[in-house]
Amino acid sequence: MLKRALISVSDKTGIVEFAKELESMGIDLISTGGTKKKIEEAGIKVRDISEFTGFPEMMDGRVKTLHPKVHGGILNVRSNLQHQKSMEENGIEPIDIVVVNLYPFEEAVKTNPEDLTNAIENIDIGGPTMIRSAAKNYKDVTVIVDPADYGKVITELKERGDVSLKTKEELALKVFRRTAEYNSGIDTYLSRKFLGEEVLRLSMTDGKKLRYGENPHQEATWYSDPTSSFKMNQLQGKELSFNNLIDINAAVMISSEFKDPCCIIIKHTNPCGAATGSGPLDAFNKAKATDPVSAFGSIISFNDEVDLETAQELNNMFVEVIVAPSFADDAKQEFMKKKNLRLIKIENFPDMKKEKDFKKIVGGLIVQDTDTRVPSKEELKVVTEKKPTEDQLAAMEFGWKVLKHVKSNAILFAAKDRTLAVGAGQMSRVDSVKLAVMKARNVGISLDDSVMTSDAFFPFRDGLDEGVNAGAKAVIQPGGSLKDDEVIAAANEHGIPMVFTGFRCFKH
Repeated sequence: MLKRALISVSDKTGIVEFAKELESMGIDLISTGGTKKKIEEAGIKVRDISEFTGFPEMMDGRVKTLHPKVHGGILNVRSNLQHQKSMEENGIEPIDIVVVNLYPFEEAVKTNPEDLTNAIENIDIGGPTMIRSAAKNYKDVTVIVDPADYGKVITELKERGDVSLKTKEELALKVFRRTAEYNSGIDTYLSRKFLGEEVLRLSMTDGKKLRYGENPHQEATWYSDPTSSFKMNQLQGKELSFNNLIDINAAVMISSEFKDPCCIIIKHTNPCGAATGSGPLDAFNKAKATDPVSAFGSIISFNDEVDLETAQELNNMFVEVIVAPSFADDAKQEFMKKKNLRLIKIENFPDMKKEKDFKKIVGGLIVQDTDTRVPSKEELKVVTEKKPTEDQLAAMEFGWKVLKHVKSNAILFAAKDRTLAVGAGQMSRVDSVKLAVMKARNVGISLDDSVMTSDAFFPFRDGLDEGVNAGAKAVIQPGGSLKDDEVIAAANEHGIPMVFTGFRCFKH
């Protein structure tokens, strides 16, 4: 039978209701400071920690729970006779439930990062010690660090008079994850303050072994970020592979660029087609037209619900993965005709401004902001005699949103609502232009009246000449080449408008 609970929380969400439930079960409550006051104000009987230990709080509350009666009460193994003998000899009472969340260190340094004194005062000592003690002795002690777990614990106590071992294990693990996170925050802050050094500690959970990595001879594991609101739910199909996940990531990143219904077709992380439309089917048909050959075996992403008509069209081709925020019921029935087809439901498209881009290199890791920048009309600098039309400006915006997700060197021909041709990953910029033009010709797409977008400056006029000769009637590029004057002169010679963004969008 559970006899005693120790409660000391900074986050007092739900604590009064929880304490009332414990009191109703005859559990003796012990508490400290502000927590004790809040519980007492609700008319709940609670003992002060000093009464329990027989020792006063001191040093502004820095020393109150660091006492053998507290830790003996938590750490004693109930089945160990020697432990129980020591308890009796020293007048120690067992503590069966520990409810503690830590001083808000992270919030303190976020609110006022320059106040070192306040940061230091918000480093919890007794709290982590108690919850680690309880987590170590999880078979005998229930430890709670998250108010979200109060309900589950109360339910089990009412139903069975104790907390199940499985729940105790989960709660104990939560403690060690929380203290690891807490200590990491202290390390990060003080490393910056004391050493001028940036520290990055990653905490990824729910690791799933994949069948293999990028190639069958490589092992791989897929981890989740527990702090992210972005979630994927696989509705049907084969197990996701390493390459599927990388391509899904690319598809989701581009889909998040658009508010209108869009379709993004990904092959080997590059978009081989992208479009917006009146609905998913319209967007898909436009995107597929860019490069129907490469669309075979692709990953296709939508930012709107996939309906039956779209599902029927998609089932006419081989697709590895389809990603969308939702699927109509009849569309799901249609997709079930292809059992191996992977359907991925996305919850909460990511806010890419909050995401970081990680690149693993030999011996280290590089972290950067995600490239979310798209040039506004006000930023664009027209450098030619001819000015772009409104439709051309719209095509420039659309093209740039997709272009920055294409491997460098990148060239993309666009209309205002779709890609027309993509040249990705060539070592020479003019070769990227030639590749895009070749692919357009192979599938019979006209580049007449298109806008050519370039992720970095044209080092010579040859790339521009190739694009204009293929039909481009406007160009958007960063500018900044030593040969800018030569390239501008070429654009004027062709009688087309060209604008500079003033910044590039490399993707390595």
